[in-house]
Amino acid sequence: MKAERIQTEIEKTKDKISTLQGRLRELERQKTETENTDIIAVVRSANISQQELLAFIDAFKTRGAAAETMLASPSTQEDYADDED
Repeated sequence: MKAERIQTEIEKTKDKISTLQGRLRELERQKTETENTDIIAVVRSANISQQELLAFIDAFKTRGAAAETMLASPSTQEDYADDED
């Protein structure tokens, strides 16, 4: 009798865990979608070309915070203009 009650409690707990894991996955998906929407809004509000964005991202990856100076550099923009073809 006691073992049956314990087994029943185990099954209920597993069901709750499964439900909560599903909810967690959905919340994580919503969070990612919201972050992506926010990122797109920021990029669009910056009014920069695709080449400038690519140059900035590349510079940021390689140079960190000093990447802002790369956007002002005509040679960097020319490098990315060739990539568009």
